[in-house]
Amino acid sequence: MKTLCIVPCGMRKIWKSNPTAGPTPAGEVYTGSFARKCQEYASVFYPGAYVILSAKYGFLWPDDIIPGDYNVTFNDSKTHPIKISEMIESARSKGLYVYDQLVVVAGKHYVDTAKQVFPGKQFHEPLKGCTGNGFMLQRMTEAIRIKLPL
Repeated sequence: MKTLCIVPCGMRKIWKSNPTAGPTPAGEVYTGSFARKCQEYASVFYPGAYVILSAKYGFLWPDDIIPGDYNVTFNDSKTHPIKISEMIESARSKGLYVYDQLVVVAGKHYVDTAKQVFPGKQFHEPLKGCTGNGFMLQRMTEAIRIKLPL
């Protein structure tokens, strides 16, 4: 069974601390503590098999290049986040439909969105039931420490 891990993007990006960073790989763009921890978790337990779900670009492999700063969020329709139909096309173009199981290391909104993009696939939600980012960070940190996935 082929497994793909999906992690969230984040509001804080490299260009805030380094405005001259220029085009940057997606795996280095999102600098917030939650986004970084989700990527760390994914790289430890799903190396080479994780993508970042961006509210602007859809699914990104960590080495996909993002040209510059942007401010698009799933939580504010005025920022014009990517539509489900565009995410489906993004998943198709990245070859993501070959995966049988999806592990979504993110909050409920990301899980619900992924389920719309990948209907009929098996889902694992390791952070389900967590109340807030602090608890999610703690669970991922402990899983990484003991080398046992959630």
